[in-house]
Amino acid sequence: MAGKRSAGLLLYRGTAEGFEVLLAHMGGPLWERRDAGAWSVPKGEYVPPEEAWDAARREFAEELGLPPPEGRYLPLGEARQSGGKVVTVWAVESDLDPGRVVPGTFEMEWPRGSGVLRTFPEIDRVSWCGPQEARIRLVTGQRVFLERLAARLASGD
Repeated sequence: MAGKRSAGLLLYRGTAEGFEVLLAHMGGPLWERRDAGAWSVPKGEYVPPEEAWDAARREFAEELGLPPPEGRYLPLGEARQSGGKVVTVWAVESDLDPGRVVPGTFEMEWPRGSGVLRTFPEIDRVSWCGPQEARIRLVTGQRVFLERLAARLASGD
């Protein structure tokens, strides 16, 4: 997976306790019974010359079936996941209703080795989570984006 790149948008909203982020649970049979470490920033792969910013907005629309929200985008930088993929994320304040999400789909052979192609949702649900819950749910390589967002919000940026 070395050399692969993904980009995404991390929505956040203020709460009485601080903030929450909108996370997506990865779809398909490999993730359906997992919760901890099975959630992600809505994101997807891209190949240069496509720019990360353009890919983040495109992937948000493809994965959630909704246009990216309007607002001020905060760059949260890049992080390398354990498999080598580099993920670039922007945060934007929004109060998206999870009930409006219409996820995109993908095909894969399932069960493996059966020769049968099945269609699965790219994400099977989205949820607003506070920072502590989000740290548990997010794949390890994306937890840094929570820290960066918290720092940006604390600085008044």
